[in-house]
Amino acid sequence: MSQEKLIEIKNLKTFFNTEAGIARAVNDVSFDIYKGEVLGIVGESGSGKSVTSMSINRLIPNPPGEIVGGEIFYKGKDLLKYSYEQMSEIRGKEISMIFQEPMTSLNPVLRISSQMNEILVKHEGLIEEEATKKSIEMLKRVGIPEPERRIYDYPHQFSGGMRQRVMIAIALACDPKVLIADEPTTALDVTIQAQILDIVKRLRKELGMAIIWITHDLGVVAGIADRVAVMYGGFIVEQAPVKKLYSTPKHPYTQGLLSTLPKLEGERTERLESIKGQPPDLHNIPDSCPFAPRCIHVSEKCQNENPRLEMTDPEHQVACWWNTEKENYSS
Repeated sequence: MSQEKLIEIKNLKTFFNTEAGIARAVNDVSFDIYKGEVLGIVGESGSGKSVTSMSINRLIPNPPGEIVGGEIFYKGKDLLKYSYEQMSEIRGKEISMIFQEPMTSLNPVLRISSQMNEILVKHEGLIEEEATKKSIEMLKRVGIPEPERRIYDYPHQFSGGMRQRVMIAIALACDPKVLIADEPTTALDVTIQAQILDIVKRLRKELGMAIIWITHDLGVVAGIADRVAVMYGGFIVEQAPVKKLYSTPKHPYTQGLLSTLPKLEGERTERLESIKGQPPDLHNIPDSCPFAPRCIHVSEKCQNENPRLEMTDPEHQVACWWNTEKENYSS
């Protein structure tokens, strides 16, 4: 992995104005992305994963959403200061996204050729014939059979897995530096999931791009990520290299997530574990630790003060009074 920093997120806050009040979806989130690495962002539904990814690409609908604080640096420049026109030049060319459900992302009344060529004409300056040639090449790279013929089909003529391959081809058409994949395999069966993961890993090596892989599936993250950030209640509560996080999870929430995974070795005699309780109400995020009501290690301090993300050993950060007070690491 390169040490060239592509994206630097500092104290990002994204809120939504709803009938029930202000929903604090992302709260003071900070992390970096380096060239060629895969950062996995995991957590339950409503933890802030997707809102974080949409914030990076300035795709938060306003109203009701708004990025109310923080900085998003790409190659040293703050994207939050970019105009709409400047961001439209970045999206798709420098920073691309793959969404969870391709049928809501692909235009159902346009042929695949029209949707792919539009991006290449806009960002690469290609004429229609050149764009079609490159589009066919991209469909071939993602494993679409007979791409010369299928490129003129409509989205409904493709299966779910094939539509997701088309979305990957569109996202990578302009050789972006950063790919944001927002739960791209969630709606697919496990066989197709594995195929999509193989495609993304292969193209990552070929293109040298960085990837932000957002998912609630810890098994998927284990197979693709270099580092993992765990989100809960709009906060990052733990961040570490993937092997370190899985072998020595420090936050009780991360420990709980990992304990819910089925084990393949030996005979299971006990039921799968679950994390008791419910995620926090984003309209009423407390000043205390948001995981305190569900935590088995909760103390009085946890109920009065929210811990900051701190280093507990090299490359490992955790926001937890129970762990950081046991073994604090200072760089």
